[in-house]
Amino acid sequence: MLKRRTTQVSVLISISVALIAIGSVFAVTKWMGIGPFQKTVQPRNAANSESAVKMLVSLSPTDRAAKLVELAATESKSATDKQQVSPQSRARYLLASDLIQQGNAKKALTLLDKLDQEYPILASHIVLKRAQAYQSIGDDGKAKQAWQELLTNYPNDPVAAEALYVLGKSKPEYWQQAIAQFPAHPRSVEIAQTKLKANPNQPELMLIVAKYGHYLKDYGTLLEQLVQQNSAALKPEDWEEIAFGYWEKQVYGKAALAYGKAPRTGRNLYRKARGLWLDGKIPESRIAYQELVRDFPNAEDTGLGLIRLSRLSDPKDGMIYLDRVISKFPNHAAEALLDKSRLLDKLGSGQSASDTRKLLLTKYNNSDKAAELRWTIAQQYAKGGDLKSAWQWARELTTHNPDSEFAPEAAFWVGKWAKQFGREQDAKTAFEYTILRYPESYFAWRSAVFLGWPVGDFTTVRDLSPNLVHASGRPEPPAGSAALKELYQLGQDRDAWTLWQIEFTNRVEPTIAEQFTDGLMRIGVGDNLDGLWMIGSLRQREKPDDRTQYLAIRQQPSYWQALYPFPYLETIVKWSQERKLNPGLVTALIRQESRFMPKIQSAVGATGLMQVMPETGAWVAEKINLKKYSLEDVNDNVKLGTWYLDHTHDEYKNNSMLAVASYNAGPNAVSDWLKRFSFNDPDDFVNKIPFPETNGYVKSVFENYWNYLRIYNPEVNQLMREQYQAAQKKAKPQ
Repeated sequence: MLKRRTTQVSVLISISVALIAIGSVFAVTKWMGIGPFQKTVQPRNAANSESAVKMLVSLSPTDRAAKLVELAATESKSATDKQQVSPQSRARYLLASDLIQQGNAKKALTLLDKLDQEYPILASHIVLKRAQAYQSIGDDGKAKQAWQELLTNYPNDPVAAEALYVLGKSKPEYWQQAIAQFPAHPRSVEIAQTKLKANPNQPELMLIVAKYGHYLKDYGTLLEQLVQQNSAALKPEDWEEIAFGYWEKQVYGKAALAYGKAPRTGRNLYRKARGLWLDGKIPESRIAYQELVRDFPNAEDTGLGLIRLSRLSDPKDGMIYLDRVISKFPNHAAEALLDKSRLLDKLGSGQSASDTRKLLLTKYNNSDKAAELRWTIAQQYAKGGDLKSAWQWARELTTHNPDSEFAPEAAFWVGKWAKQFGREQDAKTAFEYTILRYPESYFAWRSAVFLGWPVGDFTTVRDLSPNLVHASGRPEPPAGSAALKELYQLGQDRDAWTLWQIEFTNRVEPTIAEQFTDGLMRIGVGDNLDGLWMIGSLRQREKPDDRTQYLAIRQQPSYWQALYPFPYLETIVKWSQERKLNPGLVTALIRQESRFMPKIQSAVGATGLMQVMPETGAWVAEKINLKKYSLEDVNDNVKLGTWYLDHTHDEYKNNSMLAVASYNAGPNAVSDWLKRFSFNDPDDFVNKIPFPETNGYVKSVFENYWNYLRIYNPEVNQLMREQYQAAQKKAKPQ
């Protein structure tokens, strides 16, 4: 087996609130191509389009060079409006950037000449490129002149930090200026690190790194040094920054201790208590929750804190805490009622427990906890063989709680159970509803299978080679300056990310637009793990305004394209075809395993894109006579991982569900489950997988696969569009 990891990347199952994301169907259907994972062919009139250069960004510098040369040579008027940029200016900038990276800085300088006057949005960055080009060819005099020009003409522009960094190597006062003026700039963080290596006893510099250097590999080590060396001198606001840093890195125990020294607020005390719980310090967590309840009795965080406290207390005290939530915190009352019903069951008060559940289903009929209760009851009936009662409870859930996390699964099983007791039309309607209402879910894929769509079932998906067409061009980030948006759309990811470190000032409580933009910036520089999490976790926002903004942003194709990217496209397709594996399925598995992070390692040693365990890699390498390899090398990792995935398919007669489960949990576990559980119904079998990680893993991989089809496959796009149009037609009054 490859591994059984102790932790699992969270399942990105979003909550739908309307017939959302269908806009992506219309947007993507215009993108056509041939073969799996094709990039779009440029429109014939691209040279005359304002976005002509942006459409080339998805191509490699080599592949786009000729077209950029052509566009750079076209005549255009100088732009006077910052929002109006000619294709020629964009082409010159992008081509110059490519040339500098390729070591042809002399040619780049020709393209950059006077470009800052024609391209005001990126004027400061053009001067920066010019300085970098002179530096690249070894013309120190002109390079210094360009750095000075950058400081003189753009003293308050974040790009000036680049000049201060370079010039500060010979004049230390420039480094001090960079730290003072642009503390969040990565160059300032780098300066602080350099100074700390020479003299570690500089707490003010350590705080700079603690606040702005979350992306550093050794960030946790620096926090430790800061706390150990300067604990007595740190202010409460310093501790809050340290606590946030630990929390971001999921070091919850140390985050809890830091929040305990931060300013006393309801949020900080809640995180102290929660951090202690997550760190396994239950008695200390209980005391911290009691402190929160005592000192901030009316804070919104206290409502959730009381529920947590009830779970750490004896039943009688727990009941008191839950009653307090029910009476004082309406936003958490539904959860408290469900917990109370469970406590009453444990205490043997069956009638009181039943009355409490009835109250939940009446007073908080539309809550997520009412949905959880309904789904629990539906599953109990199904387990007992009463499918009609299960069907009725599941239908109630989809009617009263259509936005809950349980609704996609319930909607699918409404169809599945209806089919099992002969209500074929009801089943078809339910499956169609599941696809339209919850288009991104695993259960939408299962519904598409039952509707006969060409998306592959567990036993046929391996052999498919779907046409997945990636869009050219990039979306405009919803937050950030005009310069940042322009840089990102031109594929200048490192420059855009660097600028964003200055502009992103609301890190603790970002807006929806800021969090989505932050996700785009992280993905742009290869930080896919955190980038995909930033975008995917937007679904967790609960405030009404946040919810409205989230629902709006997820209707854009860019939201889904960001969540389901295609890194390492050529390598994945190459080895998928070599192993006769569906490249969409391999991409889906890699997304779940590593979030496309080639050097990532799990706690048990699984490494790389396909999270290959060292011993498994050695075994496979021997089988294929591979003498030298590295699990961190993209090609080697996918070569080994796809061989093993092919092997697991062979073990289970090309049943991809069992093959994927075996990839995660190992063949011994799958063999045991096949003996213990009936395999007559694969959907029922998936639900019975006893390892929570593998249960979620299987659904996540196929959910990923379905989303790659839904977003990028023209045939599935067309089917979804036809179904959407049919639903609209039915909804119109006759």
